[in-house]
Amino acid sequence: MAGQTKLGKSDLTVNPIGLGTNAVGGHNLYPNLNEETGKDLVRTAISNGINFLDTAFIYGPKRSEELIGEVLKETGKRDEVVIATKGAHKFAGDETVMDNSPSFLKQAVEDSLKRLGTDYIDLYYIHFPDEDTPKDEAVGALKELKDEGKIKSIGVSNFSIDQLKQANKDGYVDVFQGEYNLLQRYAEKELLPYAAEHNISFIPYFPLASGLLAGKYTKETKFDDLRKSMPHFQGEEFERNLDKVDKIRHIAEANNAEVAHVVLAWYLTREGIDAIIPGAKRPDQVLNNLKTLDVQLSQSEVDEIDRVFR
Repeated sequence: MAGQTKLGKSDLTVNPIGLGTNAVGGHNLYPNLNEETGKDLVRTAISNGINFLDTAFIYGPKRSEELIGEVLKETGKRDEVVIATKGAHKFAGDETVMDNSPSFLKQAVEDSLKRLGTDYIDLYYIHFPDEDTPKDEAVGALKELKDEGKIKSIGVSNFSIDQLKQANKDGYVDVFQGEYNLLQRYAEKELLPYAAEHNISFIPYFPLASGLLAGKYTKETKFDDLRKSMPHFQGEEFERNLDKVDKIRHIAEANNAEVAHVVLAWYLTREGIDAIIPGAKRPDQVLNNLKTLDVQLSQSEVDEIDRVFR
């Protein structure tokens, strides 16, 4: 088993390379997903030492949790896997609203437990903030569930620095998940330092900027999914980003690795980042993500990547 890392103040230890599972049953996020392929992603991860699975109610919705639950049942390895899931989305008529109220979160956890077919969730996140609930009250509800053994640790996701401070008023937050990658570095200003100072693990999502930082695209690449509306995939900005990626290819070559592995390895050198959860759509990509653990960047390589993307 790869060297394990501890998540924040929790008792959870994980392989630093986890698996983001929004392509496991995430039919509302990606067109034409095959559920059996999704289950294979989870099987491949578990059988190759990836023990940190990140899912959410809204992936599907509901379907990602259900499929993961099916694989856990079939493999009999529930106790070897750290499952993170998230809740906050509430369907009200035709709209989706966020709800962090204690009653909603408690019900959301019960529903996730059923879908996952388990009696505890290792890490439960408030997925997005709502506008009304004081964040320490929301986290207080999760603390009650933790005391009952229904969840093992508490996370919040997509909170502003002020919301995170309020959520962590009593020191209960173990993990923060937010957007962070070499193209979106605003978390370095306040969120990452706060997390490091308060022993909260920061888990970046979109670590490869939806594939842009993986070094696989050219200026001719066209997109027909959620990427076509993202700013860093547009026109001149897209070209500038590709040029930056090209500037670090030599570091990947020197490490006998792909650009994606070098980028992911760089995140693990940041204080406060203990684990990353790159996604995958095919089992071979799950295995490929693990090659990140073979990359040992020198300090000068770390500094050069920092400079190129500053």
